[in-house]
Amino acid sequence: MQISAPCVVSLTWRLADAQGQDIDELADPLEFFFGGHDLLAKVEESLAGHETGYATTLHLEPEHAFGDYNPELVFFEARSLFPEAIEPGMQFDGPPPGSTTPGIDPEAIYTVTEVYPGHVVLDGNHPLAGIALRLAMTVRDVREATEDEIATGSVGGPAVTVFDTAPPGTRLH
Repeated sequence: MQISAPCVVSLTWRLADAQGQDIDELADPLEFFFGGHDLLAKVEESLAGHETGYATTLHLEPEHAFGDYNPELVFFEARSLFPEAIEPGMQFDGPPPGSTTPGIDPEAIYTVTEVYPGHVVLDGNHPLAGIALRLAMTVRDVREATEDEIATGSVGGPAVTVFDTAPPGTRLH
């Protein structure tokens, strides 16, 4: 079956930065909805019209992946708003309860980047924002999409994947 919207593709990949440092590897195939919200536009563009077995390597500049890094999405919150066991790398849906920081998006996912005695640094950028990426991927299978998948525009419903087109600040799985 040729890849065309709407369908579901099973992919494996190796994701690295532009210098070749590995970021992620998916050795077991994972399904993505083609023609919806699961894949980046450049990834879909490269897959269109191909079939099972197709392999390619893409170079994705930040504007074609997770956007440029936006320093305005970095916020400082009082340390007292967080649990004692907070550490860099933890993620929170929205700001911590009690936050009074103007401009902080209540719908974004924030990553703790630094913890100080008086404050915590939260970053609302996607963890791969501002990074040029090299994606080597292989199509392992192609199938027709179900009615539910077509209705939601996704294989897994609203879950965000590494190739999700959601705005910066969403969780990286």
